[in-house]
Amino acid sequence: MTSPKSKLDNIQEGTDAPDFELPAFTKCSGETKISLKEYKGKKNVVLAFYPKDMTPGCTREMSAFSDQLNIFELKDTVVLGISADSIESHRKFSETYELELTLVSDDNLEAITKYGVNKDGAPRAERVLFVIDKEGVVKHIQKGMPDYQALLYEIEQL
Repeated sequence: MTSPKSKLDNIQEGTDAPDFELPAFTKCSGETKISLKEYKGKKNVVLAFYPKDMTPGCTREMSAFSDQLNIFELKDTVVLGISADSIESHRKFSETYELELTLVSDDNLEAITKYGVNKDGAPRAERVLFVIDKEGVVKHIQKGMPDYQALLYEIEQL
């Protein structure tokens, strides 16, 4: 977990979260478009960048978020998983593992670049979480596999 005032090259805690509009897949509603600004004033957002669909670590991470989605919803928070995989890849990933959360496709690396989470310059994201409050401000950054208890604590502080 990162310390207070954590930052990446492009983003630091206390700054406005960059907006994006990208295709997404949700088990209950299928393919759609998602923009960060649609949650402004309404919901907190956990933006969970991850490297690749159908890999062991990413499957474990997205499955854990999916399993705990109701806890996040009770805290007025939406969880968006985001990777450079295609919508079709997200559809298969979601269906194979019965994932309930929204998976965002950033195959053009728009958000991955804006958030500075390119993995070693490769066309994929690092594993990084951003907790964004209802006003669109980054409140917490966590690199690596999530510590869900610490993440829920950060959301409770919003």
